[in-house]
Amino acid sequence: MSKCSNLRLVADYRQVTYSPAYTLVPTYECFNRCTYCNFRHDPGNSPWLKLADAQNQLRKLKSQGVCEILVLSGEVHPYSPRRQSWFQRIYAICELALSWGFLPHTNVGPLSFSEMQKLRQVNVSMGLMLEQLTPRLLQTVHRHAPSKIPQVRLQQLEWAGQLQIPFTTGVLLGIGERQEELWETLEAIAQLHSCYGQIQEVILQPHSPGTQQTKDTPAFALQQLPEVIAKARQILPAEIVVQIPPNLVPDANWLIACLEAGARDLGGIGPTDEVNPDYPHPHAHRLRAILELAGWQLLPRLPIYPQYDGWLPKKLQAVVKQWRATKLSHI
Repeated sequence: MSKCSNLRLVADYRQVTYSPAYTLVPTYECFNRCTYCNFRHDPGNSPWLKLADAQNQLRKLKSQGVCEILVLSGEVHPYSPRRQSWFQRIYAICELALSWGFLPHTNVGPLSFSEMQKLRQVNVSMGLMLEQLTPRLLQTVHRHAPSKIPQVRLQQLEWAGQLQIPFTTGVLLGIGERQEELWETLEAIAQLHSCYGQIQEVILQPHSPGTQQTKDTPAFALQQLPEVIAKARQILPAEIVVQIPPNLVPDANWLIACLEAGARDLGGIGPTDEVNPDYPHPHAHRLRAILELAGWQLLPRLPIYPQYDGWLPKKLQAVVKQWRATKLSHI
């Protein structure tokens, strides 16, 4: 086959993206106690990540094809005397990641308006899962999770729009929601996006039981996921990308079915899924081979989509521009 024929063959592939990512966890401690959580530790039982240790981890990543540093943290209570120190540690880790040439994306639970405003200076994008907006879950899986109040989390999306922060959100499937409540959550995301245009991606994350959760909540049935994706694709504006985590859809046939239904991104792929530690990420090379057999091309992307570059402060625009011009093509 000629070189030109090879180029035409690649062009015929449908495209799905992922972010080459690495996660830094400032702390696993969290004042929420969601019954399905496999991430949190009790306050006082998780030492905070030291900046020197973060720097050592970042140094090792320089030659490993990583672009995104996901800063993912448990939550310190908004009125805790340690809240300011916690926030400063998160900010400093983001600054450090930028100094090493990486692109930070922070997801650390609900923040105040001023905290979001400050973090905007050192993040190319941010995120927060809505999970589900039905208040019924405050009597079940979120009974001991004060920051899961639906209006608190919706407020984050609105503030992200007001502050022009490119934002990722998502829903957690199979934690007790009714189907109509799931659609209402997606419709709320679509409505806020229509006001501000801030939502880059919506993650559809099937609940997958882990060894640390405190309640035996069954797994979301993966055979239902393509239908949910198709409905989400109808509800959400076309410019919002639907994302699914490939480590939680390990069967290749169901993964392809999800892409056929309208999913177009596989999220951050790195050594460990800190939220679902029982489900390791597939290696990008293996995932690429599986997808190519089904006619899909796996492409790396940055944690900010091109249409949002102009929202960033000038210093961050320069870093992103460099990634788009040279670095991304070498991953």
